Amino acid sequence: MLDGAWWPRSRDIGAELPALLSALVDHLGPVSRVGLDAVAWEGLPTRVVVDDHVVRVDSFPVGDDTVLITRGDRDIFSLLVVPPDAAPDAARAAMAQAVRVDNVSDAEQILLDTGSGRGPVG
Repeated sequence: MLDGAWWPRSRDIGAELPALLSALVDHLGPVSRVGLDAVAWEGLPTRVVVDDHVVRVDSFPVGDDTVLITRGDRDIFSLLVVPPDAAPDAARAAMAQAVRVDNVSDAEQILLDTGSGRGPVG
C-alpha cells in the first residue's frame, strides 16, 4: 500500500517539498508530479523546480497522511506523511511500519497505531 514515508518539519510545503523531491530524484530518477491534499498544506504551489527540472504539484483529496509521487507517466509511489508535530519515537515507529514489506495498513491506521497523529484532517 505504501512505498515509503516522509516526516516534514512543518506544513509549509514550499519549504519542505524541495528537499523531499531532491532526495527522491537521487533514488528514483526524475519526478514529474506530486499529489498532495491542499487542505493539509500552507501555500501549495502549482510547480516546483528541482535540479532545473519542473515538477508539477497537483491537489488531490488524498488526506494529509499521504503524498503521491509520479515518476514518468505511470510509476506512482505513495508515501506516508508523518505529522510535523509527531513525537520522535512515534514518528520513527510510523515510518518503520510504513516501509515494512508485510505492511497491509493504510497511512491513517499506521498513524493511529503508532500514536504519531490523529489521521487525516480532511
